[in-house]
Amino acid sequence: MEDKLYTYKYPHPAVTTDCVIFGFDGQKLQVLLIERGIEPYKGKWAFPGGFIKMDESAEEGARRELMEETGMEADFMEQFHTFSDPHRDPRERVITIAYYALCKIQNVKGGDDAANAKWFGLDEIPQLAFDHDRILRYAVSVLRERIHFRPIGFDLLPEKFTMKELQSLYEAILDVRFDRSNFAKKMLSLNILTMLDETVWPTAKRQAHLYKFNEQSYNEMKRKGFRLEF
Repeated sequence: MEDKLYTYKYPHPAVTTDCVIFGFDGQKLQVLLIERGIEPYKGKWAFPGGFIKMDESAEEGARRELMEETGMEADFMEQFHTFSDPHRDPRERVITIAYYALCKIQNVKGGDDAANAKWFGLDEIPQLAFDHDRILRYAVSVLRERIHFRPIGFDLLPEKFTMKELQSLYEAILDVRFDRSNFAKKMLSLNILTMLDETVWPTAKRQAHLYKFNEQSYNEMKRKGFRLEF
């Protein structure tokens, strides 16, 4: 008798995706979480994600679940690890393919099997469902590594920003403090910033220039290879 499609004589696991969505509010690195509306872990916070459909890739499933559970899309998304502990999900044997994404902060809403969706600072993360604490730690370590090889502010900052905002972003991700003049000198030497003929007054006594990313130079640097050492 011919086997049916997706029916095998060997046990096989289910596959899900989970999305660690990073944003930046100008001071803190933020992570997007959804409050689970169903069991298991009903009422607990977790990453947007769910089971992959038979006719979609892992990234397609990740993007679909993100839209269904939060109402948002991510321009940049990258797979960073697969989590396969046999006991990570109480329902059955589930392997999850994890992605991280960089998004500008925006309003979000719960949907699908999510009761709520909300941004949390890295120092405000509640207890997470499944093994999502471990996934978050891994994602943060990957982001801290990637920041030396990609000018990721392009995805997290508004179109126009001050040098202080750019410095605050790097400090929030790397959990360090930089000398202001040395940081500005380093970033300007990369030639990926354009100083605008616009200023803002972050304080009553100090005027600050606005910058924007030079997308052409940014793409050229990506092509040649980007490495940032502080």
